[in-house]
Amino acid sequence: MSKPTVDRMLAGFKSFKAMYYDQRPERVEDLVNMGQRPEVLLIACSDSRVDPAILTNAEPGEMFVIRNVANLVPPYEPDENYHGTSSAIEFAVRDLKVRDIVILGHSACGGMEALVEHGEAGKVPDRDFIGEWVSISKCCLEHGPDVDKVSRHSIRNSLQNLMSFPFIKERVEAGDLKLHGWWYGMKEGILWRFDAAQDKFVQGEE
Repeated sequence: MSKPTVDRMLAGFKSFKAMYYDQRPERVEDLVNMGQRPEVLLIACSDSRVDPAILTNAEPGEMFVIRNVANLVPPYEPDENYHGTSSAIEFAVRDLKVRDIVILGHSACGGMEALVEHGEAGKVPDRDFIGEWVSISKCCLEHGPDVDKVSRHSIRNSLQNLMSFPFIKERVEAGDLKLHGWWYGMKEGILWRFDAAQDKFVQGEE
């Protein structure tokens, strides 16, 4: 009988500690003493199959990561409501001064499926928060009912929403910040990136 996932996670932490605290203590000391200095803000989906650190083989301290349902970026709307994603974006750009922002989407996204089902069939998700959240990309429904196609257009929409943040627009126009849209095809194990010059997603590295 296999061990419960939580038990395997605790064992995994022991492996992590052995790798970084025992074998590479200088890396941990630098992160503790100098603080975090990530160059990349990566906005990913909460999907358990798409862990950005594993997919990119990133080291601790290299990426500031935001994860939410369907890797969405809301438009810039400073008001009295709660804005978890926007506040993390603001911290990464204005305080950590990241050089790149990557939006990482993926195939078979449950959030995008909820959006398509809601838009195509007029269904309202039986949830308190999901329906309103995924409606951020309701403008992408014109590209449905293919969920993966809607997902890729949603990344483009989120890239546009990033530019609605004044402090992002200013840094992009100054050449101090670059925006990237990536889409991961799980079945094939392929990473696609949005090429603004070609106005489409292309396979391969930048």
